[in-house]
Amino acid sequence: MTVAVVMGVSGSGKTTIASGLAARLGWRMLEGDKLHPPANIAKMSAGHALEDTDRAPWLAAIATEIDAWRTAGISGVVACSALKRAYRDVLIGARADMVLIYLRGSERLIGARLAARKGHFMPPGLLASQFAALEEPMPDEHPLVQPIEAPPETIIASLAARLAPPLAARAARG
Repeated sequence: MTVAVVMGVSGSGKTTIASGLAARLGWRMLEGDKLHPPANIAKMSAGHALEDTDRAPWLAAIATEIDAWRTAGISGVVACSALKRAYRDVLIGARADMVLIYLRGSERLIGARLAARKGHFMPPGLLASQFAALEEPMPDEHPLVQPIEAPPETIIASLAARLAPPLAARAARG
């Protein structure tokens, strides 16, 4: 059993990659954005960046879902921006059975994706605030860093292959 958190700025492909990875591995998938309180959705829809106080109940709700999966022995993939180390500490912390996947891309590439995206509450104008808030994962977080220039199917296959060794090592440890 493991839980992977797929992180990155809005438009990096978190939902697409997390959904595809969950389907490929036969794991559950949680779209973290679905757990945002209505006030957060309204704030972002109005073009305002969230503050840490806005994010706290949202991150707590995601962590609760993660812990429920872990207690039940369920493997899953969570799509969540997790832009700051403090946010990742809430979601992952000392949970050794978790994997952090960072979808890394340039502001130019992601900006073009956001401009083409329809029907999402996150306006392209907030991308700069996402990059300003982003604290890339540090080596001690043991992230799987995935560039996002390739097609989603290629990224999903790469990540599934990269997850196999850590999963096998965990199983061997019992």
